[in-house]
Amino acid sequence: MTTLPPAGPTEEEQAVLRDRISADSLTTRRDYLRIVATVSGGLVVGSTVVSAGVLHRHGDGSAPPLKVADQLGSGEAVTFNYPGENDRAMAIKLADGSVVGYSTVCTHLACGVLWRKGRGEEGELYCPCHEGVFSARTGEVTAGPPPRPLPKVIMVEDAAGAVWAIGTARSGEGVEAGLCRGLRDRDPALAEAAGCPKDGS
Repeated sequence: MTTLPPAGPTEEEQAVLRDRISADSLTTRRDYLRIVATVSGGLVVGSTVVSAGVLHRHGDGSAPPLKVADQLGSGEAVTFNYPGENDRAMAIKLADGSVVGYSTVCTHLACGVLWRKGRGEEGELYCPCHEGVFSARTGEVTAGPPPRPLPKVIMVEDAAGAVWAIGTARSGEGVEAGLCRGLRDRDPALAEAAGCPKDGS
């Protein structure tokens, strides 16, 4: 006796199969929407945390003065870490003899900022990641997407020509405010004697 091959699926089995395929595609769409919502939520939370200043910023905390170079020639730059070991910074001696210092972490997406001596009248600080450019004299943004100036590292040159980092000023903060903030952290009585405001304003 020969057996016949089984007949194709019945209409009822086909309807069940269509329902299962339809349910699978809905689940896939739902999973996709969950992923998109989770990623979007994470981006919103991350942006809020960064803009609120919860994460470490260059210049948070205080540090004692740091000698960064015995001598610095006109147009020369030296890199160092200040005020902490993870705070990358650079000191530059401009053509007029003044010494400036900045964080070398771009305020756009935290890429490294480089010194380009031969650019413009005084040289420029340049972020190669997204073509950000900062003024060598002020740290202000002159081109590209960075939203804020570079945080300052307050530099002095002593009588022997050695270059020292003595404090920091956050992006947009004045030198005096940065020095007073650091001094208040290290020695509140000395900060008061120096005339620094108590509340940090």
